[in-house]
Amino acid sequence: NSPFYGVEGKGWFLNFHVLTRYVKVTFFKGTSLRPLPPGGTERSGEGRWLDIYEDDVLDEAQLASWIKQAASTR
Repeated sequence: NSPFYGVEGKGWFLNFHVLTRYVKVTFFKGTSLRPLPPGGTERSGEGRWLDIYEDDVLDEAQLASWIKQAASTR
């Protein structure tokens, strides 16, 4: 329930964690993304995430932009 995505030779950049009520999309170098994804704490370091609940209206263009940015930052 937690696939990781990466670029060969560059390492992991993204993780999807599937929970009962939502999917957590974690960007490992999330502080480099613009605009910043909403999730993050002082303890999360560079990581940032987006929690997507079943009834959420998903901004697919923004998510695609973050994924493209994340894939190119490693």
